[in-house]
Amino acid sequence: MTTYRMFRFPVVLIVATLMLAAAGCAAGGAAPHQAGVEKPDLTVAIVPTTDCTGFFVALHDGLFAAQGLHIRYVPVASGEGSVNEQALGKFDVLCGSYVSDIEAQVNYDRGARATPAPNPSVSQIAANLDFFAAASVMQPNSVGLFTLPGAPITSAADLRGKTVGINAPGNVAFLLLAEFLESNGLSPQSVRLKYFPFPVMTRMLVEHKIDVAFLAEPYISIAEESAGVTELTNLDRGPGEGYPMRGYTVTKQFADRYPGTLAAFKRALEQGQQIADADRHAAETAMEAFRATDGVTPATAALLTFDYYPVGPVDGIAIQRVADDMLQLGLLQRSFDVRQMIG
Repeated sequence: MTTYRMFRFPVVLIVATLMLAAAGCAAGGAAPHQAGVEKPDLTVAIVPTTDCTGFFVALHDGLFAAQGLHIRYVPVASGEGSVNEQALGKFDVLCGSYVSDIEAQVNYDRGARATPAPNPSVSQIAANLDFFAAASVMQPNSVGLFTLPGAPITSAADLRGKTVGINAPGNVAFLLLAEFLESNGLSPQSVRLKYFPFPVMTRMLVEHKIDVAFLAEPYISIAEESAGVTELTNLDRGPGEGYPMRGYTVTKQFADRYPGTLAAFKRALEQGQQIADADRHAAETAMEAFRATDGVTPATAALLTFDYYPVGPVDGIAIQRVADDMLQLGLLQRSFDVRQMIG
């Protein structure tokens, strides 16, 4: 009998309720855009730098939840090491560098496929990817090369023969370093590279495992506070000025299967991007909330340099700049048209 109780409500009340709900959605009110979300539970892999501040703001402020999405955030050491895991279904969304994503797409196009190898080489990283949103454009002082105080390295020329730490091989850190070296008359082969995750990079510098550290925010501010590191160069200059750093990707299979979910994720993300650009306090609060274990205290958060966080359609011209630079530096063997990666 209870099956039919819902029909005892007056028809006028039901119609009025539906009209109010529709009006709320049309006006952009508090009602979440949950219609069409095919996959509400998402695992999102993020390299926890300020490149992804828009994501952290959206997560901290409940913007994904308002779209009917439940986000499991997984911090990862590098986008390079996570692309295969994304291709294998471990992650739904990845905020990684354009360099690594393009490498993965080129490998996929020539027949390589992701394998669960624990430390895949650059040639073993493969995925069929869709850039659906930009993450960041580099701003001055958000990425640079750093030494210990008093180190006898004060110019680009002093880097010859030195050991430089970056977080992964063949990634955007390598590209920016290589461009800086070449613009100063050095080749990328003139330095020795060692690879360490950002959270331990400063310790490797202090322990003299490396001579120079490639650091990105928030690790720059943490290193300045904890070790008093000295900036050798800010990399947002010359060929690296205003560089497109990271983007958000899904596999093309995911994009085809879950278009409503992807649209909901992008709506929330872009709200976060806009807040991160306009409200420094919100950006600081979000970074502090999700990076506290790595030393982002309120005092450190106040020192952070933030990137620019774009919204709107993915800028294919900006990403093509990355692919063209990769070709020039030998990271690609032939030219690559990034439009195939923009759904």
